[in-house]
Amino acid sequence: MKKYIFKPLVAACSILMAGILCLPAQGQTAKPSRNKTLIFFFDGLRPDYITAELMPNLFAFKQKASIGTQHHSVFPTVTRVNSASYATGSYPGTHGLLGNAVYFPNVNKSKAIGTTYEDLIKVQKTESNELLTAVSLGELLQKAGEKMMVFSSGTTGQAFLQNHKVGNGAVINPELILPESLKSEVLAAIGDVPQKGSHVYAKHKWVTDALIKYGLINDGPLVSAAWLSDPDGSAHRYGIGSDQAVAALAFVDQQFGRALDSLESRGLSDKFNIIVSTDHGFVTHKGKQNLSEFLIAQGLKKDKDSDDVVVAEGAIYVKDHNEKLIKKIVSELHKEDWVGAAFTKPKKKGSMQGWVDGTLSFEVIHYNHPKRSGDILIAPNWNDDINDKGYKGTDLTTGVAGHGGSSPYEVNIALMVSGPDFKSGYHGLLPTSNIDITPTVLGIYDIAVPSTMDGRVITELFQKTKNTTGTAKQEIIRTEVKYPWGTYKLSAEMSILNKYRYFNFSRTERTK
Repeated sequence: MKKYIFKPLVAACSILMAGILCLPAQGQTAKPSRNKTLIFFFDGLRPDYITAELMPNLFAFKQKASIGTQHHSVFPTVTRVNSASYATGSYPGTHGLLGNAVYFPNVNKSKAIGTTYEDLIKVQKTESNELLTAVSLGELLQKAGEKMMVFSSGTTGQAFLQNHKVGNGAVINPELILPESLKSEVLAAIGDVPQKGSHVYAKHKWVTDALIKYGLINDGPLVSAAWLSDPDGSAHRYGIGSDQAVAALAFVDQQFGRALDSLESRGLSDKFNIIVSTDHGFVTHKGKQNLSEFLIAQGLKKDKDSDDVVVAEGAIYVKDHNEKLIKKIVSELHKEDWVGAAFTKPKKKGSMQGWVDGTLSFEVIHYNHPKRSGDILIAPNWNDDINDKGYKGTDLTTGVAGHGGSSPYEVNIALMVSGPDFKSGYHGLLPTSNIDITPTVLGIYDIAVPSTMDGRVITELFQKTKNTTGTAKQEIIRTEVKYPWGTYKLSAEMSILNKYRYFNFSRTERTK
């Protein structure tokens, strides 16, 4: 890869007090700098993948970039939750997209549905055209007279959720190009979409070609968002550290290198801010139990098609919010070693304790959507076991490897930034999250961050911020419940920065 250099740009917004970023008043129009921003996500990227051997281009980038050393995925640590969370700068309790599988009874009364583009359009139609209950980056940019383009090799749903209103922007994905009027132009410019039988990673190259063609240019969108769906796909199928996963890491790293080389060859390296992260980490799976099957076997759900209890991944929806049945389900789950954290609605408004004994509140994990959250949310139990390739982190979920749980191996992820509006080589020690990405982009362009947005502007990484913006502290929230068989204990570690509360991980203990 060619050498790339980012030169600092003199800040346009003066600092009123040391460490405090000057933001415009609510509703003020944007005054964008001439710099553009590229958000680059590697799906399922564990921080320990970023080595000179596995990902030389990303590793070289990291050496010069500023780092958010305490960066967080949003729980549940699944792709669609995090694509919606970063795009809206908000948690699922605000934006209302609660999993890779979701339950909307007006779409399907007895089953959870997927989150493909087609599924999401059904949700949108039955939810008064309100797929997400939070404003997105794409919408705010359009209001400011700018646009956002998404380039994704992942699922259609993941791509769509990054800019679901599309507006004057675009979504370019191998199976979904929006607006549809752009499709013929894209295919003519970069070639047909790779078909089945093509090289296993051809879709990543095709998407990177589109990014280079439409995003990384002088007159391109103010914000481009690139999302490559490996190493996630390969690790799911073959395991963390497998030959296939390693090959996938190398390929997506090459595409990142191509993007950087394109900026350099066009003389744009010092005109682009680059933000690199991922949706979640990864763990090895060693489980054998299916949640829905367990509930049926225990007589807590009638059958797989019944609507008395509906399971959407780890979320459990109980018909009519039957309190007796909810408590019975929780007590049965507490006995099971494969079950980790259990969350329920808050005991009272704002409480960190769940209303069912031995549970923590949805408020701990920012999951308490007023209309869409279920009655119970569970995460699989986890441990620090090491797999056959030397990677730590195992949970008791079925399959080969994956994510979605509340372990630090899934929650704690990488954040790297570089470019004219960011410091160079700075290591931020304050907690950050994927929900902070959109507010930070808005902060670059002095676009007001909506008061309803959950995330913060990561001012400590900005070139124009001279001092840090506060001190974080750790907090542990605990609950326990005693049964005839023994005691179930649950704790959640949080990082607290002023009004912002970041969920680090949960831990479960049983004494039998």
